[in-house]
Amino acid sequence: MYVPTRYFPVVLLSLIGFYYLLSISREEREYLHILRDRLSCPDSHVIIDLDSHNPAPVKNVTQPRKANAAFVILARNQDLNGVLDSLQQNEDRFNKKFGYPYVFLNDAPFEPDFIKYTSEIISTTAEYGVIPHDHWHQPEWIDEERATAARQKLEAQDVMYADSVPYRNMCRFNSGFFFRHELLKKYDYYWRIEPDIKFFCDLDFDPFLFMQDNKKVYGFTIALHEYLETIETLWNTTKEFIQKYPQHIPKGNALRFLSEDGGATYNGCHFWSNFEIADLNFWRGPAYTDYFNYLDKAGGFYYERWGDAPVHSIGAALLARPDQIHFFNEIGYRHPPWTHCPPGDTHKKGKCSCDPKDNFDQIDWSCLRDYEASFAT
Repeated sequence: MYVPTRYFPVVLLSLIGFYYLLSISREEREYLHILRDRLSCPDSHVIIDLDSHNPAPVKNVTQPRKANAAFVILARNQDLNGVLDSLQQNEDRFNKKFGYPYVFLNDAPFEPDFIKYTSEIISTTAEYGVIPHDHWHQPEWIDEERATAARQKLEAQDVMYADSVPYRNMCRFNSGFFFRHELLKKYDYYWRIEPDIKFFCDLDFDPFLFMQDNKKVYGFTIALHEYLETIETLWNTTKEFIQKYPQHIPKGNALRFLSEDGGATYNGCHFWSNFEIADLNFWRGPAYTDYFNYLDKAGGFYYERWGDAPVHSIGAALLARPDQIHFFNEIGYRHPPWTHCPPGDTHKKGKCSCDPKDNFDQIDWSCLRDYEASFAT
């Protein structure tokens, strides 16, 4: 068929445009397939990789050394706003420079919006996991009548979370199960982050590598006294464990942090575990595993209100030396209602946005002095 010469440009442009549209739609299809495959993970977790579609230019430089570590965030879907605040703080003060991944855990599946907005705000990869039923819920062997009476007793004493079973589930999970989760099995260290916390200071060093290089097993920012009415039998149960498993108790441990009378009584001191950087393999080891199992069988998570803070703290102080436990003074931190704000040159170096006068270390309820005393024994 004869086509006038004047139509050639129109035909040519049409062919180019048609090919361009086909090319774009093919790329879109490929991208959708990738997203489908990423989101079609096992029911236990979803992985979001932020860099796969926009890879950085390859440079012939040595990559900085990193520990095998991750941030761990236990959160519910309704905690999204508080989680986003905490993530923004952590990214701005530390992780944009050091690039560690995140693991989010929940007793229910994360909603799409939670995954979308948390993955958008971070600079690295994230994994989202569901906690196994048996790791979260009250065990069937707990005497519910006894547990109910215990909750009512604490409620009459106006104790926080006195009547909450979910809070007890959380304390038991954090004490003995989070480090067993499938998503954490590949890591050696973790940094716990909670919703609605603040990081006040820039960090120019890697706490994970500090822990690894100095063979530390536990790091904290705030140490304080526990409400003893919530752990009435915890220390006696611990002393029973010591008698049954003397092989787990090393000489020169950090017992002085816990007791001023050689272990006869517990002073209530514990590390505030809403912030902790620790060695996952320490919790996975036989000594702590036996300790947690002994406590769990005693039922105190439900017959009283044993928290993961005293359980972790007693476990670390009994089973490790003082030099294996580290106070991260450089990390300005707030979890309502308490703040750690580093003073002096540390405050200046970190460009900290907190008032050093607002420092929990300076009040009588702080256990920092007991931690320091543990080095002198």
